[in-house]
Amino acid sequence: MLEVARPLLDQLFQIVAVTGCAVMLSDNEGVILEARSSAGDREMFDKVGLTPGGVWSESREGTNGIGTCLVEGRPITIHRDEHFASRNIGISCMDAPVRDAAGQLVGALDISNCRDDHTMAMGSLIQKIVQDAARRIESGIFRRYFEGHRIIDANLPGGDSALLAVDRDDLVIGATHAARHRFHLTDACLTGCRSAADILGGGEAASFRDSERAVLRRALAQADGNATRAARALGIGRATLYRRMEKVGLTRD
Repeated sequence: MLEVARPLLDQLFQIVAVTGCAVMLSDNEGVILEARSSAGDREMFDKVGLTPGGVWSESREGTNGIGTCLVEGRPITIHRDEHFASRNIGISCMDAPVRDAAGQLVGALDISNCRDDHTMAMGSLIQKIVQDAARRIESGIFRRYFEGHRIIDANLPGGDSALLAVDRDDLVIGATHAARHRFHLTDACLTGCRSAADILGGGEAASFRDSERAVLRRALAQADGNATRAARALGIGRATLYRRMEKVGLTRD
């Protein structure tokens, strides 16, 4: 998560730093792992414990952005006096959950502000930015985990990271949290027992004839239509290639 998130945290901080916000990423226990804040605002954040190593679980701090986001597993904004502890009522926190490649909650992305001029309207705008950044981190984690496999982007309206990972036979072996929710997928559905077409609802069931036709067409295309080269690439004789082409309805040029 950290390898994927660090460059995104830097980009996110560049966007919100001018408003006096700090950017943080916690683990699933509410421990802050990474933080970005400007020098002029850092003392305020350090004073309240919004710094690497700070613990913001709900069991420890009561209602707060990071802890409550982790407990409820959804984006949340805790504005000033909505915090449980009186020492935290000067903070506004905008948070979104971060999930791993298996859809499990692994952390919370937080943007906090300690300035008096931070308004609810500004918080609503920043909340959208936080959610988008959290989705980008999730997408990066998923793509890193399934590196080398084909990734199908079935994103929902609003940009949720609905991604599927498929093996070389087009069987689904992974799905993000958003994809699991959208397509009603369980862990049992992600063991290579369902095809992407089945889950996405596209087309009719594949047949051996269609599959063989596709293989032959690809081989011929890669050989620039040269039957001898195509047959050699497939490990068959040219006569066998012609018989199979005839069988699936492909004509010789």
